[in-house]
Amino acid sequence: MTLPLDVSKLADCLRLAARAEVLPRFRRLGEGDVRSKSEPTDLVTEADEAAERFIRKAMEAIAPDALFIGEESVAADPDLLGKLASAEFAVIVDPIDGTFNFASGIPAFGVMASVVWKGETVAGIIYDPMGDDWVIAEKGAGAYLRRPDGEAIRLSVAAPAPIDAMVGMASAGYFYGDVRERVLANLAKVRFVASYRCAAHEYRTFAGGHVHFAMYNKLMPWDHLAGTLIAQEAGGHVARFDGSLYLPHHVEGGLLVATDEESWQLLRREILQH
Repeated sequence: MTLPLDVSKLADCLRLAARAEVLPRFRRLGEGDVRSKSEPTDLVTEADEAAERFIRKAMEAIAPDALFIGEESVAADPDLLGKLASAEFAVIVDPIDGTFNFASGIPAFGVMASVVWKGETVAGIIYDPMGDDWVIAEKGAGAYLRRPDGEAIRLSVAAPAPIDAMVGMASAGYFYGDVRERVLANLAKVRFVASYRCAAHEYRTFAGGHVHFAMYNKLMPWDHLAGTLIAQEAGGHVARFDGSLYLPHHVEGGLLVATDEESWQLLRREILQH
């Protein structure tokens, strides 16, 4: 399909922002450079804010007609998020996904962007500053690992597996009360479950065929739009917990990503409903 912007330029922008504003601050954050937002583990750093400013300025030249939605822009102006549902063209950015890891000196963080056009996600990019490569998907064109030298490797999800052999990613931090207890207990049915505290790397791991599922209860567009498109273009099945389509403006309803629809139904039944 014809996209409203050149995705390669957006990908390059994420790389430049990481090199200019993120990597120079990694393990070099000073006193006062890290602050809490909604809770002690929900952090923002000087690097997040500087990288978002960098990307936003670049988008003003690359895509001046796009609604720009960044995680830190929404933190400053919560009403901005409500504009996504009616926007014809939007660019959604997470300047550092995995800020907790970044601020802790753990090299598992990413820079993400997605493009929404006429109500659907049409492009997604996850850049890994430490590995210096991107995972990129355009709607209908597959998902690829791309390197700066031009090499591109098509990605494909893992083959389906029985539940006791499944390996997956699940963040239980935003499940609460009895639901949290039930989900955590039911996750004992799978072979192994982990959380990187970084959706960027969890989606990359899924699309690369290394795990069988990913599950999230908190939905913010900068965390999931790029990753879900990449997961789908790599062959995976994505839906909210009730089975409905995940759309760019959704911020609740949970999200389950699996290798295929049959595995998705199995996971919902055994992990979420039992």
